[in-house]
Amino acid sequence: MFRVTIKICRNFKFGENSSTKLESIINYERRYLSTQEAKKTCLHDLHVKHQGKIVNFSGWLLPVQYKEAIAASHQHTRMFASLFDVGHMLQTHVTGKDATEFLESLTTSDLKNLGQGSATLTVFTNRNGGILDDLIITKDREDKYFVVSNAGRRNEDTQLLLEKKDELLANGKDVKLNFLDPLEQGLIALQGPTSANSLQSLLNIDLMKLHFMNSIETEIMNETVRISRCGYTGEDGFEISVPEKIAEQLVEKILTIPDVKLAGLGARDSLRLEAGLCLYGHDIDENTTPVEATLTWLVAKRRREEDNFPGAENILSQIKMGVMKKRVGLSMGQGPPAREGAAILTPEGERVGKVTSGGPSPTLGRPIAMGYLPPNLAKNGNSVLVEVRGKVYKAIITKMPFVKTNYYTNK
Repeated sequence: MFRVTIKICRNFKFGENSSTKLESIINYERRYLSTQEAKKTCLHDLHVKHQGKIVNFSGWLLPVQYKEAIAASHQHTRMFASLFDVGHMLQTHVTGKDATEFLESLTTSDLKNLGQGSATLTVFTNRNGGILDDLIITKDREDKYFVVSNAGRRNEDTQLLLEKKDELLANGKDVKLNFLDPLEQGLIALQGPTSANSLQSLLNIDLMKLHFMNSIETEIMNETVRISRCGYTGEDGFEISVPEKIAEQLVEKILTIPDVKLAGLGARDSLRLEAGLCLYGHDIDENTTPVEATLTWLVAKRRREEDNFPGAENILSQIKMGVMKKRVGLSMGQGPPAREGAAILTPEGERVGKVTSGGPSPTLGRPIAMGYLPPNLAKNGNSVLVEVRGKVYKAIITKMPFVKTNYYTNK
């Protein structure tokens, strides 16, 4: 759900061309806007205190990195645990006896059969089946849900939810919305293989009983917090929704644990790319359907049978008849990384697709990318060419995730 372009990574040797390095620096600086008029999360002062490099990310002041290089922070997350501020995400409580019907009217998920305490990744879709946003919905009860959606779609998601609520209220339904203020309610992500051991010492609940995509409310420092076992890195980890009054204190307490370090948006983006996870506005958007994005599994079986979600006609037709484009993974050799918009070509030089996300992989030591190709060219193992700054480089279509995920499941 995040976008940070990583242009400089000291763990990689992409050649000694000084003009290439200069272009990287220029593009890196252009990526971020002025910090004026940007919003803050409730942990902004903590980032400043810990010397985070603050940038304007989609209108929010957030750290792209701290003292360590992005690649070092990335590797620490893969080996130990890192803490990210994701408080700019839109947190929403949906309540009322018709809350399930309300959320199902906007998404492709089966919330009726979702267990209490369980969470699901889903998408808002439009009438053509295009993805309006990707989000996680947690079911606390039949009449109570917790929703986390993208910061970059905050205004659009808010409007979508409010308009649908008004529609249902006009038909006598019972739905209430509570949009949490980022200055009053923080959201932090603790990610990495040692995250559970690090967090367990602060809790009275047994994290061994909390599996991937499950959530529980408990108390820390006499305040109610929500702990969800999920994340955006491919590693085991947690997202913690915490009141502002204890947010900074809780983060500082977690940071006293030797395995844990602060990490910024740069590492978060390279981690999610290795995990093959989509970034809204880049890998998926309102002109891309779940089927094209290889997210057909988000369209629940019951919803397919009932044929009653936004864009059902087009999505169900694509499931049956196929699509014109398909999201694929690309593994490249020791050359420059392919960035968003780079052309994908056949070995004969015909342009057949484009890159939507790309960058160096600190874990693999080579560039990786995602993009879209016609299905007949999208077979894993096929060779293609990617055009980077006027030159073409070989790439192999690769099954995702690029790096094995380590979610804590009960399987």
